[in-house]
Amino acid sequence: MTDKPHHPLNADGELRAFFGRRVGKKLHAGQDKLFKERLPELSITLSDAKLDPAALFPVTPAELIVEIGYGGAEHLVREAVAAPKTGFIGCEVYSGGIAKAVQQIDAAELENVRLFTDDALKLLVKLPDASLDGVYLLYPDPWPKTRHHKRRFVSPTTLSELARVIKPGGWFRFATDIEDYADWTLAQALRAPLFRLETAAPGDWHNPYPGWAPTRYEQKARREGRLISFYFTFRRV
Repeated sequence: MTDKPHHPLNADGELRAFFGRRVGKKLHAGQDKLFKERLPELSITLSDAKLDPAALFPVTPAELIVEIGYGGAEHLVREAVAAPKTGFIGCEVYSGGIAKAVQQIDAAELENVRLFTDDALKLLVKLPDASLDGVYLLYPDPWPKTRHHKRRFVSPTTLSELARVIKPGGWFRFATDIEDYADWTLAQALRAPLFRLETAAPGDWHNPYPGWAPTRYEQKARREGRLISFYFTFRRV
């Protein structure tokens, strides 16, 4: 395993992309219509100025949570339904996942979810210091080949940015069923000066978070024989 630092800028000086593709299967007519009509109301647009995340919502939220790479949005929407006074920002670039999120948000008539449809790091760098209560990164693409490790979201640079935007006492939660990525993340986070691994005993990171419901990806992994998952919580000190 290699865990040397990498910088999130590409050769052109732009933020490196941590994702592989944007477009999958063609959206069916109903999805496409809803995507075009509702996404502009939910989507976050960045400018040169810092972003005030609380101002994105019709009512100032009691807390602010970001989920990076929400996939089919089942976790994001479930959390938003359960905590209507919390503001949620979902980051996803894959068009199929965005369309599913829009469908579910519309069906549940949620007012406390906003979506960012570009690389999550671009959003993080625009957020004010200590503006978030927590960040989820659940079952991200592990980029297993060594030459692709630079695309893994967890790095010294991104952890530093997360430490800047998460309030002291807040949390960064990372879940994966890929042991190599779990090892990678743990090694990176334990060296991050402003994060502490929250654990009662060695091995309890195999226990899901309180109230956890498996994502579709997690259920697929179980069917394919990947039976062990890692659920890390890193507390911002």
